[in-house]
Amino acid sequence: MNIRPLADRVLVLPMPAEQKVGGIIIPDTAKEKPLKGTVVAAGDGTKDEEMVLEEGDIVLYGKYAGTEVELDGEKYLIMRQSDVLAIIEE
Repeated sequence: MNIRPLADRVLVLPMPAEQKVGGIIIPDTAKEKPLKGTVVAAGDGTKDEEMVLEEGDIVLYGKYAGTEVELDGEKYLIMRQSDVLAIIEE
């Protein structure tokens, strides 16, 4: 199954949450929601706002941004481009 976001939306694969901190294993209930992910697909933008995100971009997004979608057993977030706070350049 393929998902192609429309307009100014992007499909993001969240990076896994931190499993260990200084030798202490953190239980699933105490893990913070990851705020970083990889853009898997991007829409074409709108007539008022061009799409600046591309596939493969690593981005930071807001804590409550997007809607969770499950595709082939993998959890993704679909969100508006405006929910993305920054692109991480390495």
